[in-house]
Amino acid sequence: MTARIRTQSLDLIAKTRADAEAMLKGMTEYERAQVSASWLALLEASSDSNPWIHGFSAVRRDDGVAVGMGGYTGPPMDGVVELAYGVDDKFVNRGYATEIARALLAFALASSEVQVVRAHTLPDGIASQRILNKCGFTHVGKIQDPVDGLIWRFEKRRSDPGVEASGVTIVSVE
Repeated sequence: MTARIRTQSLDLIAKTRADAEAMLKGMTEYERAQVSASWLALLEASSDSNPWIHGFSAVRRDDGVAVGMGGYTGPPMDGVVELAYGVDDKFVNRGYATEIARALLAFALASSEVQVVRAHTLPDGIASQRILNKCGFTHVGKIQDPVDGLIWRFEKRRSDPGVEASGVTIVSVE
C-alpha cells in the first residue's frame, strides 16, 4: 500500500526506496553533503516502502505538478519524530509549505507511536518559523547542531490544545 495525504490543494504521495535513491543520485555533490549520515544508513537498511524514511512528494491535485517534498528524519523514537519539508523556489509564498507541514504533522500524530513532533529552523529562518507557528508548533529552545550550528527547536505535542488536522485527510491506495 502507498500512503497518501490529501490537503486543500495537494496530494502528498509516499516515495519508495527507489524514489529516494533516485533523488540522491540527482543531487549535486554539495546537496548530497548536506544529507545526514544517519538518514543514509536508515535508507540503506529500509524496506521498499517506508514513509518515515522515504518521505513524500507534494503534487498539486489540479494539474499533477510536483511543488515540493516533505518527510521525517527517521521513524519515531521514544515517541518523538522530526519533520522536514521544502518547496521548489518557483512555488514559494503560495501556502504549499504550510500545507505540507500540516500534512506531515497530521500523518505523524495519526501514529500511536508519536507523542511529539519536532522541527528545527535556523534562527533567521523567519518564513519557516511562521509556518511552524501556523501549524501550532511552539518554540521550545535553541540547540547546537554539529552541521548547522545554532538552530531553533519547535515542538507540537499530542497533548497540546488545538491538535487537529485542519483540511488534511490521510488515505491509503493500492
